[in-house]
Amino acid sequence: MSDFTVRTPEHLPPLLKGFRKKAGLTQAEVAARLGMRQQTLSALERNAENVSAGRLLKLLSVLGVELVLREAGSPPASDSPQW
Repeated sequence: MSDFTVRTPEHLPPLLKGFRKKAGLTQAEVAARLGMRQQTLSALERNAENVSAGRLLKLLSVLGVELVLREAGSPPASDSPQW
């Protein structure tokens, strides 16, 4: 499992496109699963600045990706104590 640090909206588009391609899905397939047009997903993959948290989480779920939040500078969860 790899971690990808996202600090600005500009970091998201290449990651989202890469995860979609890794999942073997076309924009049309992902868009259909999300109930949106392919053009809307294409725009989101080019510019994620205005995507809502809900839509982003749904997209990540379709792509088989989870969102993990941790304090900057903290080690990945695998190195952190389990509570």
